[in-house]
Formats: sequence, C-alpha cells, structure tokens
Amino acid sequence: MPHFDDLRLETPRLILRPPRVEDLDPWSEMMLDEPAARYIGGVMPRSICWRQLMTMIGAWHSQGFAMFSVIEKTSGRWIGRLGPWRPEGWPGTEIGWAIARDCWGMGYAGEGATTATNWAFDTLGWSDVIHSIAPENRASQRVAEKLGSRNLGPGKLPAPFEEDRVDLWGQTREEWLGRRPLRV
Repeated sequence: MPHFDDLRLETPRLILRPPRVEDLDPWSEMMLDEPAARYIGGVMPRSICWRQLMTMIGAWHSQGFAMFSVIEKTSGRWIGRLGPWRPEGWPGTEIGWAIARDCWGMGYAGEGATTATNWAFDTLGWSDVIHSIAPENRASQRVAEKLGSRNLGPGKLPAPFEEDRVDLWGQTREEWLGRRPLRV
C-alpha cells in the first residue's frame, strides 16, 4: 500500500485523498452550516473542527485509514469528507459521508462512498461495512440503499454520542462483491 500522503483515489468527478491541514477552512465552513452539520454532530466552532480534522489525520497515521477529503475535480474545491471510519467503541467498520450542502443532490456521496467501500474491502480487507444514520436522515438512507445496504436496526454509538439515535445500515463483503453497485 502506498504511503497515505501519496494515496489518491479517483472517480469520474472526484478525488479522494487523506485530509490535510489546509482543509480546515472548508471543513469549518461545512460544520457551521446547520443543515450540513445536523446529522454529523451539529454546528461546531472552528476550534472543534480543528480537533476533528486532527483526529482524522491522526487516524491515518495510527490505523492506516480514516475518512478521505473529497475534492471536486472540475473546481479543485474541498467539498466534504467520506470513507472508512472506526473510532474506539464504534459499532462496526463504517463508511460514512458528509458533503457540503451546495453539492447535495449531485450524487457525490454515492460516487465517493462506492470507491471508498471498494478500497475498504479490497485494501483493508474488511468483512462488512456499516453506515450509522439518524432515523430521520432520509437523504443518507437513500445513499445507503443505492450502495446496496439495508437497515440492520438501531445502533449504539460511544460517548459523547451515546444519546444520538442511529440506525445501522450495512452489508457484508460478499453482498457487496455480488452486487458492486455504482462501480466507478
């Protein structure tokens, strides 16, 4: 596997790469937008966004994976984060996504999540994936359905998210390989 600083996955419209400190400005902008931040911890000040970003960068160093920064090819702009995620106490090996609101409805979450899921199964050797989704988050549920995942029932997140209601959506590696939805 290449060193993560050199890692770059591409889709027809996106570049997925490990996060960098220069992603802080657009990351913070997304997390100040209430609709965009609603299901990923809520609106947060820049100081907390810095800690989130450093957590992702640190996870790449310690675990060899974390969410990717999503770069729109046509503009070169950071538009979100998505990919593999497994913090301490998490209910499974997750592929998650968060896209800046002005890019909603363009299919970027599904396109990027497909590539990240392929990478997680093929490179990390994961046996299954989950997506922890709030029951009222229909947009993310639709992305999960397009990926071929199904609602596995209520899940429990670790502190400080233990009070958040989530359903776990997911599928096994075998189910994914049998379907390979939206292959890019």
